[in-house]
Amino acid sequence: MAMNNPYAAYQQNAVTTASPGEVTLMLYNGCLKFIKQASSAIENKEIESKNTNIQKAQKIITELMVTLNMDLEISKSMIVMYDYINHRLTEANVKNDGSILTEVEGLVVEFRDTWKQVIQITRQQQHRQGGQA
Repeated sequence: MAMNNPYAAYQQNAVTTASPGEVTLMLYNGCLKFIKQASSAIENKEIESKNTNIQKAQKIITELMVTLNMDLEISKSMIVMYDYINHRLTEANVKNDGSILTEVEGLVVEFRDTWKQVIQITRQQQHRQGGQA
């Protein structure tokens, strides 16, 4: 299927060629984008837009939950945090509460920034190992 929009084609290519770590980073960034859009919608009293964007953020959090490797100890902590974020997003949606979105945004930023560091450290380690071979 040909895409007439070059930006859409670029985005599709970026996702299909990304490593799993980079896809996770994209998910965090997408979640943050939707949280910010929902916050703006609350401020502007755009209830439908707020609902749509919170639901998009929740779908991303759910995707992050189902892709966790539950054999790893850290995943057991992460799933609890993701569940908390999902619950708070629902609460923000029901109460039209931007302060809850601010709280959730802070948590997702922490996860995203930590994940970014993990990717950088992994790349450095792979680069060093590749140079020794």
